[in-house]
Amino acid sequence: MPTQLSQKIAEKRAIVGIIGLGYVGLPLAKAFIEGGFHILGFDVDQRKIDQLQAGQSYIGHLKSEWISECIKNEWLQVTSDMGRLGEPDAILICVPTPLTASRDPDLSYVESTAHQIAARLRPGQLVVLESTTYPGTTRDVMLPILAAGGLKCGEDFYLAYSPEREDPGNPDFSAGRIPKVVGGYDAISAQLAEQLYQCAVSEVVPVSSCEVAEACKVLENTYRAVNIALVNELKKVFDRLGIDVWEVIDAAKTKPFGFQAFYPGPGLGGHCIPIDPFYLSWIARKHDVPTRFIELAGEVNASMPDYVVERVALALNDARKAVNGSKICILGIAYKRDVDDPRESPSFRIMELLAARGAVISYSDPHVPRLPRMRHHRLPSMTSCNLTEDYLAAQDCVVVVTDHAAFDYALIAAHSGLVVDTRNAMGGLPIAQATIVKA
Repeated sequence: MPTQLSQKIAEKRAIVGIIGLGYVGLPLAKAFIEGGFHILGFDVDQRKIDQLQAGQSYIGHLKSEWISECIKNEWLQVTSDMGRLGEPDAILICVPTPLTASRDPDLSYVESTAHQIAARLRPGQLVVLESTTYPGTTRDVMLPILAAGGLKCGEDFYLAYSPEREDPGNPDFSAGRIPKVVGGYDAISAQLAEQLYQCAVSEVVPVSSCEVAEACKVLENTYRAVNIALVNELKKVFDRLGIDVWEVIDAAKTKPFGFQAFYPGPGLGGHCIPIDPFYLSWIARKHDVPTRFIELAGEVNASMPDYVVERVALALNDARKAVNGSKICILGIAYKRDVDDPRESPSFRIMELLAARGAVISYSDPHVPRLPRMRHHRLPSMTSCNLTEDYLAAQDCVVVVTDHAAFDYALIAAHSGLVVDTRNAMGGLPIAQATIVKA
């Protein structure tokens, strides 16, 4: 069976199934289609399936024309029918792994998906988990569910882990151009997974086990989270000292060795960086190992929306206004610049905190025309506002949360009364009417 699957992969006759057609799964499908494979995509969200079948993209950097062409030529088939999970030769799992309210790992999507696969698992299939998780998930959570029906891993089916690596909106690093770390449950599983990904990505990085591949992912994002927490804390210190943290970073990064620039902001966003460190600290606690450094970094980053709101309140106070009743526009809902991905965006928490203080909230984001419903946030239905001169003049405060290139910052500075800038987006602008406060 491994020889048969290997031959199918080599001849590009293997059907690749991808579960979860979001910001990770759909770009991954593109990489495999460009590698010559046919994709059977699964998603429980029927709206996504309907849009894709109609040739419409819901991800900004994937064009509808490409989706339409793939559907028309049957390079991409999509379905919400999990009964078809027996059809693919390889199944790649790209489902969410959020945190619970107590910041423990929520593997319900992974476990549910594993049960659905197990119900249709047939000899010869390769299953690869891509969802971010803690070391041990593939072996301790996925494997028992898949093997419950009597099939043996390494003989009847194959299991591996390959962490998702996606940078939405980055034109230099699409899914196919990012090296892929792959760790198998056993040697045969590892070989088959490596062979499969070699057909779709620029480089495959094999490691000795699923656990090493899982740990690699949490290391990458914990590294970023900790360094961002450092500059976020330094921002608060330097603000109190009357020092511009952005100027400090610009000076420090001229050092050609031993320093990598990280930048402060209103809080962490995206699916991975705000979440991965807590997966690592959770599994460490299970093994009686304290992770005070990582947990402190998480606390610092999680506190930044509160810090932004306090800066807004102080800025309004200096203008002899209260937060209660003030009209406040949030610039940017997406979690990062020039993308349409709102997952874990600090904008939601900032809006909730300001609304709780009685502010009249609106927002503008050219990439997010309608405020999406988020799992942990409760905000009223809103649509993006156009940044006209009259609209800006009517606001008591404009808060730059996401520094999209599409925003006309000169216009904002010229017609706003007060701007609280969390991204240094207004730096370097000529003298403007607005009072600009860095936060």
